[in-house]
Amino acid sequence: MTTYESDIKTISSSEEVVFNVLSDLTNLNKIAETQGLNDKVKDLEFDADSCSFSVSGLGRVGFRIVDREPNKTIHFKAEHSPVPVNVLVELTEVAENSTQLKLTLNAEIPTMIKMMVDKKLKEGMNTFADLLVAALTPKETPES
Repeated sequence: MTTYESDIKTISSSEEVVFNVLSDLTNLNKIAETQGLNDKVKDLEFDADSCSFSVSGLGRVGFRIVDREPNKTIHFKAEHSPVPVNVLVELTEVAENSTQLKLTLNAEIPTMIKMMVDKKLKEGMNTFADLLVAALTPKETPES
C-alpha cells in the first residue's frame, strides 16, 4: 500500500463547521465553483455520500463516504477503481475558528504504474487540500 499525504492546511472555521460541510458531499457546489478547478476536474457529480468526476489524463474517478467520526475524520473509498484506494480527511481544531486539515490517500498501486503517477498524486493531494481550504474559508466582506 502506498501512502500520499497533503501538507497540513489551516481553515478559518471551526472543526464542526468544516466537518458538517465535508461530510455532506452535496456541499461540493462550493468546491465546484472554485476558480482553476475546471482545468483539472470535469463532470463533477455528487450526492450526500458519494461523488464522481473526470480528471484529465486519469479518467472517471468516484468516491463514497464509508465512515464519519463527528468533527474528526471522514473516510472515503474509491468506487470503480482499477486499484483499491482509500482517502482519510483528518480535522483538528487548533483554536476557535481555526481548524487544521490533512488528507491521506492509501492505494495499492503496481510498481510500474506508481512510477508514472507518483508525482501527480503527491501534487494532487496538496492541490485538493488547497481547493478545500479555499472553498471552506469564509470570504471577507468589504466594510460599508
